[in-house]
Amino acid sequence: MNYEKLIDEETWAFIRRTDELLPSEDPPAPLTERRRLYDAWSNEFRARRPSGVDTEDRDANGVPVRVYTVGQPTCTVLFCHGGGFVFGGLNSHDDICAEIAAHTGYRVVAVDYRLAPEYPHPAAFEDCWQALTWTQSSFQGGVVLFGDSAGANLCAALAHKARSSMAELLGQVLVYPLLGKVSDTPSYQEHMSAPMLTRADLLQMQQLRQMGNGESADASFAPLEDLDFADLVPTVAFSADCDPLRDDARLYVEKLLAAGGKAHWVNEAGLVHSYLRARHEVRRAGESFERITLAVEALGQGIWSWD
Repeated sequence: MNYEKLIDEETWAFIRRTDELLPSEDPPAPLTERRRLYDAWSNEFRARRPSGVDTEDRDANGVPVRVYTVGQPTCTVLFCHGGGFVFGGLNSHDDICAEIAAHTGYRVVAVDYRLAPEYPHPAAFEDCWQALTWTQSSFQGGVVLFGDSAGANLCAALAHKARSSMAELLGQVLVYPLLGKVSDTPSYQEHMSAPMLTRADLLQMQQLRQMGNGESADASFAPLEDLDFADLVPTVAFSADCDPLRDDARLYVEKLLAAGGKAHWVNEAGLVHSYLRARHEVRRAGESFERITLAVEALGQGIWSWD
């Protein structure tokens, strides 16, 4: 794959800076050190919170959450962060949540779910479910699910479980989502050695997530493995074209459409996994973040404009 032609110089600068902050090592560094480096990388690209955004750390049925508000929100965004189920927390994606709140006017509830391998699947999913039920009982106006990478997996898993019990779930926005088990889709083959995320990285994260629990094929682990895609909420899925996970978004949207649902796939040309970090440095990433924000806003208003 000729990434020199596919990826522009702005994005390459982001990739090079990431490689400096998150160097690949063989064997890998201890997990505590890798988490420290991940947090430092997140902080390096962290933007200042927009003015007017208030935050409060709260307890959601035993799960730590951070609530972002601007004015009088009409609905709530439940945000599940990425990080391969192994990295991240309330601070790693704080600026993204604050900007979503500022741009949409919606309340944002960010979930600090338990991480693998200390807490293997389904711990993260169970925490997100607790946070969702708390959010729906605490605030009026409905909920939009929003997550990136592993967080998008958790959002989709919530949508599958919630479809028969939560009428106030308004939609979901999934950004470069991990939705299936590591497989041989075209994007896994084309981009197995892509910048920012490789097939080997995904295999390692999935192993840490399971930690000897055997084969996980249920929808709470891999939503693409579900046998029923009917009655799911309106979904907008964004993928990075230079990413082994690109086809997870495509396949998920295809299954939703085949089941008669509302779903739309946006494949962002020339972008790589984790591009949300670069939204203020890379023009393409910033334009995609604007499309993502507009999708969150539209679903919160019950608007579907992708047919």
